[in-house]
Amino acid sequence: MTASPNPALRQVISSDQIQKRIRELGRQISDDYRGQTIMALGILENGFMFIADLVRVLEGPVVCTFIKPRYKESKQGEAPLLEIFFSHELPIEGKHILLVEGLVHSGVTTEYLMSDLRARGAASVKLATLLDRQSARRVPLQPDYFGFLVDDAFLCGYGLGSPEQTGRNLPYLATTT
Repeated sequence: MTASPNPALRQVISSDQIQKRIRELGRQISDDYRGQTIMALGILENGFMFIADLVRVLEGPVVCTFIKPRYKESKQGEAPLLEIFFSHELPIEGKHILLVEGLVHSGVTTEYLMSDLRARGAASVKLATLLDRQSARRVPLQPDYFGFLVDDAFLCGYGLGSPEQTGRNLPYLATTT
């Protein structure tokens, strides 16, 4: 394991492990979508590094765009509202959508997004995630493609982290010690 520049962080998945797994996922996804155009829909912020590396190893035509789910404050006592921001208005109907996430946690937002894309007429909707935290799942959601199963530890690096924290730029995944 490579030492982290931040002594409070401990590397748990190396850059080499990540890249090897992405190449494996790329072969599997390319085989599954052979002869079709993939619309890769990256979920910001946590998925930006994963989608960048993943689309580079996919064979065949790929259209790449991004969405940013955001929870909007609601009236007291009501559930928060979910707003979805697309990079531009996307023509979804008849497209093969590959939703790309850095981490699937509860699955609530992901399930909502997938249902919304299907309702808008997508030909197919599949989910690829670098990290799958099944222990936190609140809905019966299973990614079609995943890189690594992870536990409940907070991970940062390789695009993951919180807005107020450094570490998203690390080429590997780390946890606090």
